[in-house]
Amino acid sequence: MDIWSKGKRSEVMRKIRSKNTKPEVTLRKSLFAKGYRYKIHDKVLPGKPDIVFPKYKIAIFVHGCFWHFHQDCPEGKIPKSNSEFWQEKLVKNVERDKKHETDLLLKGWKVIVVWECEIEGRLDKIILELENQFAINNF
Repeated sequence: MDIWSKGKRSEVMRKIRSKNTKPEVTLRKSLFAKGYRYKIHDKVLPGKPDIVFPKYKIAIFVHGCFWHFHQDCPEGKIPKSNSEFWQEKLVKNVERDKKHETDLLLKGWKVIVVWECEIEGRLDKIILELENQFAINNF
């Protein structure tokens, strides 16, 4: 049973953005503060990655735990109301994510996925891990 009416739920869901989300902006600001320069939402690439380092062929996706069905997170669950709809929608999102990642890999790109819950809980460690990835690629 949903805590809101169908109309209220629809209004809330309409307000959720797909670009420039809080976790994405938080990660971008941290990278920028460290001196890294990047492109955002490159429409030429499959899936329009959130953060792109074209010179090094690194694409970073910042995934929301709910919308991308994060299996290791409490937020990555199917809602109890209208669960059949959500199951189908979230599974399609995951399939689309895999296709975009595969397409980028076939084009020679390195793909990094950062989850919303990781940014909220351990941003410094995420930045360090990304810097280690960059070092491998002579960043």
